[in-house]
Amino acid sequence: MGGRLTGTRHLLYVALRQDRKSIAPWIALISVLSASSVLVYDWVFPDPQTQQILQLNVTANPAMALIFGRPVDLTTADGFNAWRAGALGAFFSGLMAIFIVVRNSRAEEDSGRAELVASGVIGREARPAVAVAMAFIASVLLGVVSALVTIAFGGGVANSAMLSATFAASAMLFAGVGVIAAQIGSDARSANTIAVTVLGALFVVRGYIDSSGAPDWAVWLTPFGWLQETKPAVDNIWWPLALVFALAVALVAVGLALHARRDFGMGLVAPRPGPPRAGAVGNLWGLALRLHRSALVSWMVGFAVLGLLLGFLANTVTDVIAENPGIAQVLASGAVSQEDLVAEFLLTMIRILGIYAAVHGVQIVMRLYAEEMEYRADPLLGGAVSRSAHLASHAVIAFLSTALGMVVAGSVMGWVADSTGDTIGFTDVVGQSIATIPAVWVLVGLALAVVGAHPSKRLAGWMGVVATFALTILGPMFNLDEWVLDISPLWHVPNVQATDPAWSGLAWLALVAVLFTTVGFVGYRRRDIG
Repeated sequence: MGGRLTGTRHLLYVALRQDRKSIAPWIALISVLSASSVLVYDWVFPDPQTQQILQLNVTANPAMALIFGRPVDLTTADGFNAWRAGALGAFFSGLMAIFIVVRNSRAEEDSGRAELVASGVIGREARPAVAVAMAFIASVLLGVVSALVTIAFGGGVANSAMLSATFAASAMLFAGVGVIAAQIGSDARSANTIAVTVLGALFVVRGYIDSSGAPDWAVWLTPFGWLQETKPAVDNIWWPLALVFALAVALVAVGLALHARRDFGMGLVAPRPGPPRAGAVGNLWGLALRLHRSALVSWMVGFAVLGLLLGFLANTVTDVIAENPGIAQVLASGAVSQEDLVAEFLLTMIRILGIYAAVHGVQIVMRLYAEEMEYRADPLLGGAVSRSAHLASHAVIAFLSTALGMVVAGSVMGWVADSTGDTIGFTDVVGQSIATIPAVWVLVGLALAVVGAHPSKRLAGWMGVVATFALTILGPMFNLDEWVLDISPLWHVPNVQATDPAWSGLAWLALVAVLFTTVGFVGYRRRDIG
C-alpha cells in the first residue's frame, strides 16, 4: 500500500498551496452563517415574548422545517443557531467537500495535468488520496474556525463546538461520496452532477421527514438525520458523529478501490459515442440544446420529484397546526385564521421552488462562460455565428427551462395536493407557480448581465440567488424593513389567492429582467471573449 501512496505528502503540500484560495471562501461562508445567528439573536428577539412568537411562527409553517430542520429550542441564541445554521451548514459543508475532491482528482485528469504528474514517482492511489486528504483537512479547519468565530460572537463553547463538529463530519462524509462519483462519472462535470445529486436527494429526504410529521425513527434514514441527532445546544450528543465518520471512511475505501480498477481518464460509466452525422446539433440552437440536455433532464426530474414531495407535504400542514397547542391558542384568540396559515405555507413552498428554479437558470448561464474558458466558443464565433446569437441560444434555454420547471413542479404539487386532500387546490398552486416565473427571470437576467458584461464578477449571479433566499425566507423572521425585503424579487410576487392581488409587481419584475438581459447582450458584444 505504501508504494501506491508514494509521493502523497509532497503532492498534498503543492495541492494545498494551489487550492487554498478556493477553500477559504467556503470556510468563511459557513462560519459566518453560524456566527451571524448568535450575533443577531438578542437584537432581534430581545425578550421572552418575541422568542415565543418566533417559536410559534416557525412551528406553524412546516415549509421552514423542509429547509432548516425541526426547531427544538428557539428561545436561546445557541438553540436558534443550531436550527438556522445546522442543516444548511451541513449541506454547504458537503458541497465544499465534493468540489474539493472532484476538482483535485477527476478535473486534473480532464485537463491532462494528472497524466503529467502520474509520469513521475507517484503511486496510483496518491492523487485520489490527496484529494480526500485535502477535503478532510478543510473539514477540520472548518470545524475549528466555525467554532472559534461563533464563540467569539457570543456562542456557548460546548454548543458551538458541537454544531461546528457536525459541519466537519458532513464534509468528511461527502468527501467519500465525491471520490466515488469521481470514479463513476466520465468527466469532472458528470462526477460533480452525480455527487451533488446524492447530496441534494439526501437533503430533500431529510427535509420531508422533518416537515411531514414522520415518526422519530425516520430521522435515521439519512446521514443528515444522524447529524441532527447530535442535538446541538440541547443535549450535545457526540456518538452519532462516530457513525458519520465511519461511513465516510467506508465510502473513501470504496472510492479508492474503484480508482484502482478503472482506466485512467475514463469513468466506470463510459460516455456514449457521438452520432455519425451532426443532425440537429449542426445548427447553433441545436448545439446549445445538446450542451444543456443532460442538465435539463436531471433538473426536470428534480422539479417533478420536488413537486411530488411538496404535494404530499401540503396536506400535513393542518395536522401540524392541530398538534401544536401554542398555535391552537393563537387560532382561538382570532389573531390569525387557519386559512391564513395555509396560505402562508403555500407561498413559502412556491418561493422555495422559485429559488430552486433560479439555481437551475443561473447554472445554464454559467455554462456559457465555461464554454469560453474551455476554448469551445472561439471556433463558433470565428465563423458566421454572431455573439448575440450565441448568447441568445443559451439565454432562451435558461428562461424557458426555468419557466417549464416551475410549471412542472407546480402542476405535480397541485395535482398531488388536490387528489390526496382538500387543504390546497390545483389551480391555486399552478397559478402561484406561474406568477413566480418573472421573479425567477430577474435572477437569471442578473446572471446574464454579469456573465455577458463582466464575467470576472460572475459570482454576483450566485450571490443574487443567495440574497434572495435570505431575504425571502429569513427576512420576515428578522423583522427587516419593507424596503430591505423589496430587494428580493420574490417579495414582489402577488398572492394569487388574495382578494385583490397586486399584479403590477409582475410588470416591474418583467421590466427588471429585460433590463438585466439587455445589459448582458450589450456587454457581450463589447468585451473580449475568454
